Amino acid sequence: MKFALAFANTGPAVEPDGAVEFAQAAEAGGFESLWTVEHVVVPAGYESPYPYDKSGRMPGKEDSPIPDPIVWLSYIASATTTLKLGTGVMILPQRNPVVFAKETATLDYMSGGRLLLGIGVGWLREEFDAIGIPFNERGARTDDTVAAMRALWTEDQATYHSDFINFENCMVRPRPAAGPIPIHVGGHSDAAARRAGRLGDGFFPAKGSHEELARLFDVARFSAQQSGRDPEAIEFTAGGNGVFGPNALDEAKALADLGVCRIVLPSFLFWGDARDKFAKYHDDVISKIN
Repeated sequence: MKFALAFANTGPAVEPDGAVEFAQAAEAGGFESLWTVEHVVVPAGYESPYPYDKSGRMPGKEDSPIPDPIVWLSYIASATTTLKLGTGVMILPQRNPVVFAKETATLDYMSGGRLLLGIGVGWLREEFDAIGIPFNERGARTDDTVAAMRALWTEDQATYHSDFINFENCMVRPRPAAGPIPIHVGGHSDAAARRAGRLGDGFFPAKGSHEELARLFDVARFSAQQSGRDPEAIEFTAGGNGVFGPNALDEAKALADLGVCRIVLPSFLFWGDARDKFAKYHDDVISKIN
């Protein structure tokens, strides 16, 4: 079982020294990866309902700092050696696919192949409006962007034409370190599960009971089969709020039985004395499940 941390680019890790200290402590504590959250902007007084809390609002204040994931991950990549660098999630339809293919290829190459590209379609309509991307096109743009980036990452001279993206004979150098960057589809809907099966290397539902996770994983596997892909090749990641405290081992084992390969815990559980907290968690949980 792999253990990871969500919302890694928040809290104390917003600050340069705090980011390095937190990442190095996680790496020393046996964690596999850090996963960042993203919003380019948060429009004040937004009305779109946040789908991961009953309040409909994101945690924290509207003006809480959220460093850009690619820049933040590049910063900590130079201060770590084995820690995987995850975007959890990058709101892919908001990004220019050609520019983003270059940025991600560069980070992956420079870090020795450590990038895990978690993607999502987004939920904050007001943010899309500010960026100038039609909110209702976000699903189709996401699928299109994945295909275009994979072409740029793998083809000597990539050509791609669609309703949203058009380029011919384009070369992205450097290429990712070891072939296409793994793409992990985030989201807790059936549409996200089908997208993961259709084009993802992994699937990361942001919430769900054991029963709901099992159902979504089956949706992803079935979608993979329908698309002529190997359903067993999809790596399943799940949130791990319950994998903390006295029942942590039981919960971790239950998730493993569902087919989960990676458990992502909230980073705020380790804020303050991070190195000691990571070491204790490693002794209490990671060393006993692996």
